[in-house]
Amino acid sequence: MNVIGNWFKLHFIENEGMAFGMEFGGGFGKLFLTTFRLVAVFAGYFILRNLVRQRYTNGLLVCSALIWAGAIGNLIDSMFYGLIFTDSTFHLAQLVPMGEGYGKFMHGRVVDMLYFPIVESTYPSWIPGIGGRPFTFFAPIFNVADFAISAGVIALLLFQNRYMKKGEPEPTTQA
Repeated sequence: MNVIGNWFKLHFIENEGMAFGMEFGGGFGKLFLTTFRLVAVFAGYFILRNLVRQRYTNGLLVCSALIWAGAIGNLIDSMFYGLIFTDSTFHLAQLVPMGEGYGKFMHGRVVDMLYFPIVESTYPSWIPGIGGRPFTFFAPIFNVADFAISAGVIALLLFQNRYMKKGEPEPTTQA
């Protein structure tokens, strides 16, 4: 569905939860990845809490919070989506009562929907191997959680010298 012209669309797809729709080890792999995400989200909470206590810069805190929130969003999809939606292989997924979906707890797919095909064209015919084939600039389809994670990581990489500084430590009180 077009949202803004032809360059911002809502395009419903599901993936198994890894980047670019990759899969890892079938059902066991899906359970492993979801468990890993769960552990990472809990660890992220404690890391973020310690960064706040150690008075790191607001830039680092915001970037870390974006990464953590994105991880939570993708974790929620992979934990619960399969319980409350039907399979969407040949049709759009439908909301169903809890437990009547296509999968088990921690075996859901991650939903992606934001698509920005800014330029759609074809490769010039003189390029060997791909000449004449369709080309889309910015073809990945992603979700808000992916955007939050990517924005947090990119900002950390770009501004690491500025963000990786501690402020004054909080005063400690003795009881």
